[in-house]
Amino acid sequence: MTKQDALPIGVRNVTKTYGDVHALDDVSLDVKSGEFLTLLGPSGSGKTTLLMVLAGFTRPDRGSLKFGADEVVRKPPHLRDVGMVFQNYALFPHMTVAGNVGYPLRLRRVSKPELAERVERALETVQLGGYGERCIDQLSGGQKQRVALARAIVFEPRILLMDEPLSALDKKLRDRMQIELRHLHEKLGMTTVYVTHDQREALTMSDRIAVVNFGRIMQLATPQQLYDQPENRFVADFIGDSSFLDVERTGRDIAAGGTVLKTIRPIPDANALSLMMRPERVRLLEGAAGDDVNEFAATVSEVVYQGESFLLYARLQDGTEMAVRGAIRSGSFDRLPKPGDAVRLGLDSADTVILVGEEQRP
Repeated sequence: MTKQDALPIGVRNVTKTYGDVHALDDVSLDVKSGEFLTLLGPSGSGKTTLLMVLAGFTRPDRGSLKFGADEVVRKPPHLRDVGMVFQNYALFPHMTVAGNVGYPLRLRRVSKPELAERVERALETVQLGGYGERCIDQLSGGQKQRVALARAIVFEPRILLMDEPLSALDKKLRDRMQIELRHLHEKLGMTTVYVTHDQREALTMSDRIAVVNFGRIMQLATPQQLYDQPENRFVADFIGDSSFLDVERTGRDIAAGGTVLKTIRPIPDANALSLMMRPERVRLLEGAAGDDVNEFAATVSEVVYQGESFLLYARLQDGTEMAVRGAIRSGSFDRLPKPGDAVRLGLDSADTVILVGEEQRP
């Protein structure tokens, strides 16, 4: 399969309510052919509901859903020809690995010789060649995840849906599987929609990310765009670590934390504005700040050792807390300011991002 064979997905004005709750609120979304798109959001945001609509397990109250040119919103799941990997894998414990992987092919009445060949090919694709006769309870968590993935791809669907498939794995294995899934996607070329609440996982794996909250798409962009150019405070807070200062307009100027701000980025036309500060973009100033640096006077409240880096917390005069993250070189941690020390913090104008304030539930 190539990306030319994969199907695009078109979601238009999809709404799903449960009583007074809008699980999905007029959602529109396009997924490109062969794209790896992640639905990212907190619990209850609507991301899993949207995935279930794509899979056919949930029918929306209204809206359109197209796979390619085919309207599928009324099609049952078994006629949508999509692969699905569930959060708990949903493997059959009474079947062998080969039995589980071959199940979709038996439903499609594939001949036994072809079934055996395709099962082994799918297992080799997920690095489980030769595991066909093993029982499910003999497998590790990572191996079960691979079996579930092999079962989802064995019939060569053009769309693959995954619902937090790595959430049950330990961190080290999860990190490794993220890279493996990304490489597998590049090899297979299937249009993939992936659900997670883990922002680092989304940044690692995705071509684009749709940040979901309150049943709506808050922003759809590449990982780098989301991190560097969030469109509102919710996205900035959910993607990465940030400190925020309320921004005030004083004539033509804007100010935060007692500092008139310099920025080369556009300022939103809104009443409630926030200054986003990524900890790794804020630095401790020792000499002159420079004309393109915003300077803040603060007092150190805590310094945290994190192995390869440090995290320093400091409070401005109004009590607002800022964070600074930096690399630790040999002996440098002992030379950092201590709690109670006065410091000057700098934020380059290029890193000075002004956002629309906190998004509220309607």
